[in-house]
Amino acid sequence: MKKLVVLTGAGVSQESGIKTFRDSDGLWENYPVEDVASIQGWHKNKELMLRFYNERRAQLATVKPNRAHEIIAELERHFEVTVVTQNVDNLHERAGSTNIIHLHGELTKVRGVDDESKVYDIGYREIKLGDRSPSGAQLRPHIVWFGEAVPMMEQAAEAVSQCDILLVVGTSLAVYPAAGLVNYITRGNPIYLIDPKPIRVNYSKYHQIEDVASSGMEKFRDIVLAL
Repeated sequence: MKKLVVLTGAGVSQESGIKTFRDSDGLWENYPVEDVASIQGWHKNKELMLRFYNERRAQLATVKPNRAHEIIAELERHFEVTVVTQNVDNLHERAGSTNIIHLHGELTKVRGVDDESKVYDIGYREIKLGDRSPSGAQLRPHIVWFGEAVPMMEQAAEAVSQCDILLVVGTSLAVYPAAGLVNYITRGNPIYLIDPKPIRVNYSKYHQIEDVASSGMEKFRDIVLAL
């Protein structure tokens, strides 16, 4: 069975009603990105950060996976699929994907500020200032913020280096280090990209499907199953 790596970004979840990161003017859900998505923002105003991610968690509880998530999961019938996602939502899991690498963390999980290796699943519950881990440390979202290392990059790069086909969907390959993952593909293996706007990639076996995620995934499925 061939190995397929699917690198997904905010455009996959947009059709489920989750706004994309930096929709306009450096804002995320009307907050300055630096205030709610950086380690500096955490040190500056922990209460604001906790409230922001509580709001995102509550929103996540109200939305459902869309057809793009579902087709990615369905491709496991035909390929050994690894999903590498920049998204912090759980829509890939809820659609049925079973092998997922979350580059930027997971919204439904938290950890103490003293130990990033001990992670706790809280579902859609709120956490507040004063809520503590079993070791007595303040809980924080299990999110990779600007100014922090991306611990799953090595595992993601390894998956890309071993894949037969790389699909990029819902991301314009503008945000690093995730955008650099395309450089790990074995030369000669194909890269497909689904995005409504033209994107140039300097790679000979590169194919773009100019479409949104859900209908683009329908087209990709037909192409890849015919190979």
